[in-house]
Amino acid sequence: MRDAVTSLIRNYDITGRYLDRDALDSLKSYFGSGTARVQAAAVINANAATIVKQAGSRLFDELPELIRPGGNAYTTRRYAACLRDMDYYLRYASYALVAGDMDVLDERVLEGLRETYNSLGVPIGPTVRGIQLMKDIVKEQATAAGIADPAFVDQPFDYMTRELSEQDV
Repeated sequence: MRDAVTSLIRNYDITGRYLDRDALDSLKSYFGSGTARVQAAAVINANAATIVKQAGSRLFDELPELIRPGGNAYTTRRYAACLRDMDYYLRYASYALVAGDMDVLDERVLEGLRETYNSLGVPIGPTVRGIQLMKDIVKEQATAAGIADPAFVDQPFDYMTRELSEQDV
């Protein structure tokens, strides 16, 4: 798993260039937001079960057909699997937040997820919506925890939803 620093250095090394002003500005931004990134990860860690539960409740309020007979979250087993997956996305989003790099999402979440969801016939729309709901809840909790501008929280959640939405799953 790479972080923002190693990814940046790797890209410059591959092209045989010295770090320029853009690279240094990028590093400055990453380190400048480091404390807030760690605080956001701590918020997620302390409230993960609540975040998943709230996001699940909101999702099923918006899309009640998912928990009705024939829905993809109908039966206790499927419902639990849905919440388990949401927890999985949340955990990896927290890793990406701290790293400041989305490579971990590609390596550990998105690659295998596409094939798995295809084989199981899981609809991607509700998954995308659940990820966005978790993002909203994390931002609310980050703000309540004193993080002045939690806009950086969007990045891993938006990345996952964008990558999943671009796939014909």
